[in-house]
Amino acid sequence: MARRKAPLIPDRLLDQLLAGADPKTAFAKDGLLDELKKAFAERALNAEVDHHLDQGEQDGRSNCRNGYGHKTVLTDTGKFDIAVPRDRLATFDPQLIAKYQRRFPGFDEKIVSMYARGMSAREIQGHLRELYGVEVSPDLISAVTDAVLDEIAEWQNRPLEPLYPLVFFDAIRVKVRDEGVVHNKAIYVALGVRPDGTKEILGLWIEQTEGAKFWLRVMNELRNRGVEDVLIAIVDGLKGFPDAITAVFPQAQVQTCIVHLIRNSLAFVSYKERRGVASALKQIYRAKDAAAGERELDAFADGPWGRKYPAIAQSWRRHWSEVIPFYAFPDEVRRIIYTTNSIESLNAKWRRAVRARGHFPTDESVMKLLYLVLNLARKGWSMPSRQWTMAKAQFAILFPDRFKLA
Repeated sequence: MARRKAPLIPDRLLDQLLAGADPKTAFAKDGLLDELKKAFAERALNAEVDHHLDQGEQDGRSNCRNGYGHKTVLTDTGKFDIAVPRDRLATFDPQLIAKYQRRFPGFDEKIVSMYARGMSAREIQGHLRELYGVEVSPDLISAVTDAVLDEIAEWQNRPLEPLYPLVFFDAIRVKVRDEGVVHNKAIYVALGVRPDGTKEILGLWIEQTEGAKFWLRVMNELRNRGVEDVLIAIVDGLKGFPDAITAVFPQAQVQTCIVHLIRNSLAFVSYKERRGVASALKQIYRAKDAAAGERELDAFADGPWGRKYPAIAQSWRRHWSEVIPFYAFPDEVRRIIYTTNSIESLNAKWRRAVRARGHFPTDESVMKLLYLVLNLARKGWSMPSRQWTMAKAQFAILFPDRFKLA
């Protein structure tokens, strides 16, 4: 006969925890299980901060505890408040329940992960039923994913770095139903590159129409959140944008995004010919200076691709005055400007998730999906690009009084 395994938690301890209470109440809201989760979370966070402080001095400064902050954490059965320890230098980054995280680690993370990968509530319901044998209602899935709305608001208002050498501004189009009518709206995104070369999304903004007042509001928001200087802002010819940038950051250099010019050019080209056209366009933006670039543009227009797709050369000529500043930068900086793999990869993930939805019932539902997709994408953004070592040396020369490593 098989022997009974020793319990992971001794009966004596279980009796002490229950203390004569009805065991059913342990599973209820604010019951014993929630109390244990709260106690475990606070114990683990205190252990984390102790380990962090044991690392010794940071940048020559001693560190110590600095009281507690409080946050509300959601669980499958309800929510509870936990005390999060703080340190004097504000360098402690909790791992169990990370900054801006509002959900206690558990089953609902699987729901959030599947939602962020573009699955609808019905698809998630079917997947959980087939894989785990668990029946979950679409309303519960919506409740779990809606829990990130407070997290989004906190993230959107978080403090930012004082200096960003590069900030890329881009947009994707989505369909949102408003009072029974589906409207096309733009979601604008700002991707900043820190002085150490790592990247972060500074914010997301939704607007039906763009204009100088909207962009001025975005720039003022960035400044109010701590941004003091932007060296180069890369934009896509957005109306009123250059003036709004220089009104708030007067020393910033505004540069038309080469990637957008290439993307718009390839929109005229059949799929099987895009590689050849993209290769020919390289001769334009890799020219040694503006005069050489203009000669390459003329050669492209007179060549086989230019004659087959005349709209491409016309598009580059319309934006040529905004392209010229690009040639003033050395190759290392140029390569960083036109090699925007991170934002292009993120845009691809966003577009895939948006296509799976078709249209959205509210602005909040759009922001929720994009934020969750972003959380998955930015896990691979811990390292700077390979070109950054050379680029930051050039920034130190080009902007000696403004570029300083963090």
